[in-house]
Amino acid sequence: MGLHELQLAARNHGMPLEALRYDITPAGLHYLLIHYDIPDVDAEAWRLEVDGSVATPLVLSLENLRARPRVSLTITLECAGNGRALIEPHVESQPWLVEAVGTAEWTGTPLRGVLADAGLGDDVVEVVFTGLDHGLDHEVEQDYQRSLPLGEATREDVLLAYEMNGTPLLPQHGFPLRLIVPGWYGMAHVKWLRSITAVTQPFEGYQMRQTYRMWNAADADDGPGVAVERIRPRSLMEPPGFPDFFTRRRIVDRGPVRLGGRAWSGLGVVERVEVSVDGGSTWADAALGALPSSPYAWRGWSFDWDAEPGDHLLLCRATDATGAAQPESVDWNRGGFQNNAPHRVPVTVR
Repeated sequence: MGLHELQLAARNHGMPLEALRYDITPAGLHYLLIHYDIPDVDAEAWRLEVDGSVATPLVLSLENLRARPRVSLTITLECAGNGRALIEPHVESQPWLVEAVGTAEWTGTPLRGVLADAGLGDDVVEVVFTGLDHGLDHEVEQDYQRSLPLGEATREDVLLAYEMNGTPLLPQHGFPLRLIVPGWYGMAHVKWLRSITAVTQPFEGYQMRQTYRMWNAADADDGPGVAVERIRPRSLMEPPGFPDFFTRRRIVDRGPVRLGGRAWSGLGVVERVEVSVDGGSTWADAALGALPSSPYAWRGWSFDWDAEPGDHLLLCRATDATGAAQPESVDWNRGGFQNNAPHRVPVTVR
C-alpha cells in the first residue's frame, strides 16, 4: 500500500465489525467515503435548484424541504469498493477490507414529489444530481455528479434526506441534504446536494462513464464496461471472542460459542445465511432474525458453534429472495468493485 492509499484510508473509515451488534449504526461508526473535501455550507444561504427539462424550475430552501411530506426509512448503505483490498492483483484506490457498510434511519422527503411539482418533460430520460464537493479525478476537474434513470428517480422510496438517525445530517454525511437511493451502492447517494437536473439524453459525466463501472482484464481501455448499481448479497460476522492487536485474529475459549452477524442485499430480502467453521469445506444454515422494517436494511443471523481447540477459519454467506447468492470468489476487475465473496474470520480456540 502506497502513501496515497494511506491518505485515503485516514480520511475515510469503515464500520468496526463489532458494530454489527447494533440494528442502527451510530452515525460516528457508519462507514464514510468522501471523494474530495467536506464542503463548508451555510444552511441559511443554501438552496436546492431543480431545473432542466421541467415545466416549473424550483429553488428550495432547507425550510421548504422540511415542510414537505416527511418519510423515514431504515437503509443499509455499502460502498461499491467494499472488499477491494482483498482482490488480487492489487487495485489502487480506497483500500477497503469488508467494513465499508452501515445501516441508518434516513429521514427526508420523497424525491418523486419534488419532481412532480417541477413537472418533468415528456422527453426526460435521466435525472442528474450534483453535489457541492469539487475536485480532480484522474486529472478531470468536476463537481461530484451522478444520474439515475427516470424509473429509478421516481421510485416512491428515493429520498432527499436531511436527517440521519433522528438528527440533522453531520457535515461528513452530506449536510444539509443528500440523496438516498435504497438498494444501490453508496456512490449513487450523492451528498451535499446543490442541484437536480432533468435531462433528455443519458448523462455522460465522469462518475458515470469513467468510474463505478465493471471492466475485467480483457476489456479494451475504451470499452463501455458494465455500470455498478444494485448492492450484491453479503453477510458479515461479528468477530467472536477478543482480538490480537496487530493481526486481529480472534481468540475464543473452547465450548459453545454463539456466532452472529448481519446480511443484506439490494436485490431482495435475505432469506438464507450459511456458516462454515472448517474453511468452507462444509456449510450449515444459520438462524435468521426477524424481517427488517425495510427490504433494503440488513437482517440479523445467529449460529451455535461447539468450538474445539485449534486454529479455525470461519465463513458466512447470504442468499436473497431473488436467489442471488454470494459466490465462492469474485473475478478481478479494474475498479475492485463488488467483491462480495464470503467473509473469512480466522479464529484460535484455546
